[in-house]
Amino acid sequence: MKIANLSKLFLLPAIISIICLAAAWPVASGLESKYLRGRQKVTEQESLDKYFSGLVAKNEPGLAAVVIRSGQLPEFYTAGVADIRTLQPITSKTNFRLASVTKQFTACAVMLLARDGRLQYDQRLKDYFPDFPAYGQAITIRHLLTHTSGLPDYEDLLPPADPARTIEEQQITDNQVLELLKQQRRGKFRPGEEWSYSNSGYVLLGLMVEKASGQPLDQFLHDRIFAPLGMETTVFYERTKNIVQNRAYGHTRVAGRWEIQDQSLTSATRGDGRIYSSVEDLVKWDEAWRGETLLSAEEKKLALTPVKVRGKGPVEPDGHPAAYGFGWFLNPWHGHQRAWHNGETAGFRTTIQRFYEDGLTIIILANRDDLDPQALALQLARSFLSSKNK
Repeated sequence: MKIANLSKLFLLPAIISIICLAAAWPVASGLESKYLRGRQKVTEQESLDKYFSGLVAKNEPGLAAVVIRSGQLPEFYTAGVADIRTLQPITSKTNFRLASVTKQFTACAVMLLARDGRLQYDQRLKDYFPDFPAYGQAITIRHLLTHTSGLPDYEDLLPPADPARTIEEQQITDNQVLELLKQQRRGKFRPGEEWSYSNSGYVLLGLMVEKASGQPLDQFLHDRIFAPLGMETTVFYERTKNIVQNRAYGHTRVAGRWEIQDQSLTSATRGDGRIYSSVEDLVKWDEAWRGETLLSAEEKKLALTPVKVRGKGPVEPDGHPAAYGFGWFLNPWHGHQRAWHNGETAGFRTTIQRFYEDGLTIIILANRDDLDPQALALQLARSFLSSKNK
């Protein structure tokens, strides 16, 4: 056999092998990427495990958490079940009731309408509700956003639940809150003089968004916030109108056993606490605040400017001095600038802690009422911020 023929004989299989490998490369690399992504998630879970270890036992309601650091992939952690009846595990896609973390979305909706020229921050309550009593006539949208309206909190005005009826039958609606406030004869203080956390104010803001936009509140939030950001499963839940995908149910412990406790008398109001979302979707919300996807730098500055009053100022839920903007608490933590908010309702505890100058955000959502997400988040923050400064 000639040498030329021998060369062809040996070269042909090699060429065929190279062609086969080249044809298979996209598939192989896709499998490899998927595998590496899977390994990354495992590593993330392991890296956060030391902070949450022992908090949640098997088949108990639990939590989902995410740590977001500039320039790095989000780190997720999940533990426990979304529903003790089905034992469905909590994942990063599980949707929890955000409770008062909803307020920052309602505030954002107001800001978008202000940009559109469809409302102004100094418009008064009477511009939207002309028959509102005299005590509230001078209240502005800005007062409502910053909890300086002096409105009575509707939760303090509700009678106790009737044990002979279901909670759902007795839940107060936004319009009923409005009518309840109209029955009052005085506010807590003159608008703008002091600060007092007010769920009433954010219920009214939700109604004002509807009047200014001409859309139902849930539709406006979907069209202007959730859909543009790709928050695909976040929903403004209304029991007779829609459903919550991948829903976590709230739980409380009764006589040593976990029970679902998912609703309260105030669970049907909207602008103050009705959004359900997941840690995956809230990563997208955080990204919007890091850039200018929704709001410009000037608009964000407005939201993150602490309100000033002559009398009693903002306080945290535990009574410590605080600061507040549009839907965000703003008091620093150990010298680190921070925008944050907690949520608390039947069976749920939530927090978002944004250390925006440090590029760090920590979000924890729990479907049980015996955990303190803010304390857990600040424990994480202490570790991540100290390691960053080394």
